[in-house]
Amino acid sequence: MASETQTPQTATKICFEEFLEKYSDGSHVEWVDGEVLWLHSEVDEVTAVSLLHDDLNGFLCSALRCFAEHHRLGSVYRDPVVMKLGSGLPGRAPDITFVAAAHESRLRANFIDGPADLVVEIVSPDDPERDYVDKYREYEAAGVPEYWIVDPRLQRVEFNQWREGKYHEVLPDQNGVYYSTQMPGLWIKPFWLWQEPLPDLIQILRDWKLI
Repeated sequence: MASETQTPQTATKICFEEFLEKYSDGSHVEWVDGEVLWLHSEVDEVTAVSLLHDDLNGFLCSALRCFAEHHRLGSVYRDPVVMKLGSGLPGRAPDITFVAAAHESRLRANFIDGPADLVVEIVSPDDPERDYVDKYREYEAAGVPEYWIVDPRLQRVEFNQWREGKYHEVLPDQNGVYYSTQMPGLWIKPFWLWQEPLPDLIQILRDWKLI
C-alpha cells in the first residue's frame, strides 16, 4: 500500500517551503500556483510509452552527464529534482536539468533555486500541452536559456534558445546536427533518439571524443 505522501491529495494551496518539507522524498510532484501536481497516477501502469520515456530519459541524462563531467561544465539532474523558477513562478521537476558551474550557487540540498541553464522535457502522451504550452511559457518567463522538447510520438526534438526575453526555435543544420549553446562543444543528432535500440552510449562518447 502506498504511503500517504505517495497518494494524490485534494487540491490545497501550500507555500513552497511546505511543499519541500512534505514532498522531498522522491515523490514525482511539482508545485504550481500553490498546489501540488502529481506527475503519475496512484497506480502507474507500465506501458510501452512509459518504458520509452524512461529509456530516453536515461540515455540523454547519462550522455549529458558524461559530457558535463568530462568538461567540468556543471551538474546534470533528473526528475524528481525540483527547479524553483523564480518569484511568482512554479517549482517544476524537469525530466533533465543542467546547471552550469557558474551557477552552482543555485543548488540547494533538495532543490534548484532558480532557472537551470538547459532543460529537457520528454513529452508524455497524456498531456502534451504541459510541455509545449505551460512549461514553455514558464521557462521562457524565467529565462531558462535552452529548452529541448523531445516528442517520441512525433519523433522530433524542438530546440528552443532564449534571446531578448523570448524563445526562438533553432533547427539542426543541413547535416542534421544541433549544437548546444549552454553546454559548449555539445552536439546531438536527433535521429539518435528514434533508433531501436537506442545508440550505444560508448559509441556516442567516442563520437564526442570523450574516450
